[in-house]
Amino acid sequence: MNLTIPQRKKIQHTFVYTFLALTSIATILPLLWMISTSLKSGDVVFQIPPQWFPETLQWENYKRAVTDIPFFLYLKNTVIITGFRMFAEVFVSAFVAYGFARFNFPGKNIWFFILLSTIMLPGEITMIPVFIMFSKIGWIDTFYPLIAPAFLGGQAVFIFLLRQFFSSIPKELEESALIDGASRFQIFYKIFLPLSKPALITIALFSFQGSWNDLLGPLMYLNSSDKFTLQLGLAMFNGMTKVEWGPLMAASVLVLVPTIIIFFSLQKYFVEGISVTGIKG
Repeated sequence: MNLTIPQRKKIQHTFVYTFLALTSIATILPLLWMISTSLKSGDVVFQIPPQWFPETLQWENYKRAVTDIPFFLYLKNTVIITGFRMFAEVFVSAFVAYGFARFNFPGKNIWFFILLSTIMLPGEITMIPVFIMFSKIGWIDTFYPLIAPAFLGGQAVFIFLLRQFFSSIPKELEESALIDGASRFQIFYKIFLPLSKPALITIALFSFQGSWNDLLGPLMYLNSSDKFTLQLGLAMFNGMTKVEWGPLMAASVLVLVPTIIIFFSLQKYFVEGISVTGIKG
């Protein structure tokens, strides 16, 4: 059977779209199950065959999600930690990346290679020494161990992405500003930061997601329940004698909502930032 070129392309497109549709469905199923479970009573959660659309919607699960644990207190703590970390990681990473992109100094390439090599260093290697250091200075059971490291260099992968973006900005803009009497810092925050909006938003999204979903850090450093984050609050549901899956999934949905809203509202900048930082160097 001989097929024409348009027919072959049509078959290929049909196969690709079918594969993408099936993969998307498989990816979104856990999210749909979580939302469905958040509206079920305990006796039908594990019913076989599963009941995706419960006959009676248990909105009481959402009320229990914010009353069984001090949800809004944990939300406030999470917002404080995430806000400071996101600001620090974006600004400090941009500041360091600007130095690597625009300044020439002895050992620049060696230092940048050392910086990138830290990406391959598992966090488990430094976990105990860092914990001992923070315990020695009395920072255990405070927010400082979760926030302070972000002000001391950001993340290596963020610096790498922003350096790629900064390197693509024409040097003529910088030279013109220098001739007009602008300082290096003025050039940084008046020229480079505004022009790097897509890249900065991309970094901010990564930083927000990493901090908002962080469980290990708060679990290590926070002991007082009034300092817990939302992720520790969700872990408390699992620590109960009998896991209440309805309220747990309802709380999980509430924790997930800010991430979904922020991602979709900034999706255009996120895609643009990824594409530009990935192809320009």
